[in-house]
Amino acid sequence: MKAVLLDWATMGPDLDIGEMRTLLPDLTLYDETEPHEMPERIVDADIVLGNKVLLRDAIMEGAPKLKFIGLTATGVDNVDIEAARDRGIAVCNIRAYCTESVAEHVFGCLLSLAHNLEPYAADVRDGAWQNAGVFSFLTHPISELSEMTLGLVGYGELGQGVARIAAAFGMEVIISARPGSDEVPDDRVSFDELLERSDVISLHCPLTDSTRGLFGAEQFRRMKNTAILINTARGALVDSQALADALSNGDIRAAAIDVLPKEPPVDGDPLLDYDGANLIVTPHIAWGTRRARQNAIDELTANISAWLNGERRCRVD
Repeated sequence: MKAVLLDWATMGPDLDIGEMRTLLPDLTLYDETEPHEMPERIVDADIVLGNKVLLRDAIMEGAPKLKFIGLTATGVDNVDIEAARDRGIAVCNIRAYCTESVAEHVFGCLLSLAHNLEPYAADVRDGAWQNAGVFSFLTHPISELSEMTLGLVGYGELGQGVARIAAAFGMEVIISARPGSDEVPDDRVSFDELLERSDVISLHCPLTDSTRGLFGAEQFRRMKNTAILINTARGALVDSQALADALSNGDIRAAAIDVLPKEPPVDGDPLLDYDGANLIVTPHIAWGTRRARQNAIDELTANISAWLNGERRCRVD
């Protein structure tokens, strides 16, 4: 079978794909694939693999042999699932491959913001401590995580991983019911209550029609002005301009954003223009430890093997 992996560069150059090549001797790797290059590269492919490439109905129509789409990601919003189903194309994502990486990123950012590490480091670089005349230069607030309530929006594998670490820090953890739903299970709180009670909110939900723009100006006004927002899920969950305004106006204390609505942000984004020390923006790397990336390749390989053997594993359709 002819197989192509269309955006290998998104995975990094340091991974072992020997087992995948054994399964798919006729595998071609492309570091990246522009939209205009897609038709030619997949026209004869039985198997198409990728991370973030867009696979819409028109693209599938031009690949009559296509039988399997395998993703090195949990999200499937880049694939037209209905079109794939109509064409009898199996679609597989991967799960539980980067839990530790994402959870550690969340708490790395949280600790940095709660303890104001960057502003204190800047004080030292600028000579403020050296000239202060005191041994302990306490010019920025420092908060203990054990005094905080962590609100989780999304409680799948990643949300549960973050909750486990939060418990080790002694944080109270509350979990949002599905936003927009009138039903609030006993082990959840309403989304509105989560906004009002949380000292930290961490996002781990998928991007859907109901969650797009979930955090905007109204939501930021309802949060504590000492609250911290962390988004390692999908950029479009958060209105970037509203967040920049909320940080500037003091509606919330700080934010750590690892994802933006458009990636890479070649057309800019309001958060890229914000220069306050209460914002951390990173380039979609929360998932990116080497171990997590190798896990992704191993999970994709396992999905391919299962499909070749007529088994069902992590099928989306």
